[in-house]
Amino acid sequence: MPFPVLTATLLAVWLILNESVTPGGILLGGVLSMIAVRMLLALDPPKGRIRRVQVAVKLVFLVLGDIIRSNRTVAEIILRPDSGKRTAGFLLIPLDMRAPYGLAALACIITATPGTIWVEYDSVKHTILLHILDLVEEQVWIDTIKDRYEKRLMEVFE
Repeated sequence: MPFPVLTATLLAVWLILNESVTPGGILLGGVLSMIAVRMLLALDPPKGRIRRVQVAVKLVFLVLGDIIRSNRTVAEIILRPDSGKRTAGFLLIPLDMRAPYGLAALACIITATPGTIWVEYDSVKHTILLHILDLVEEQVWIDTIKDRYEKRLMEVFE
């Protein structure tokens, strides 16, 4: 079994979603989990590993704090639209990171943060295009993405 943790996780999710643990449910969930993992192998996912777990854990807490802060800011924009001049816009950010799992994690972080959406990744130019609800200063956003997230993700995945 090439990915035992993934197989066990899929089985656990299957059992939780079925709300009961029966021998038949365990057997069916186990078989479906193994089939799903075999199908994943057909996609030939790139090898990846987390190099610095401590940095990854700190990043998780940093992102959770940013999500809470962004929720508050977006709520203010929605509830008080006249409170200030807000400009939504698109921003192109150059990236140094090349690790596919790092890029995927960055996409999840950006999209999970209210007010920002990952629109496009250009693998030739190594840039991302973001839509930002409150685009005040472009350089602040570029520095935030590169220094706050990309730098840490590169420590974790590259």
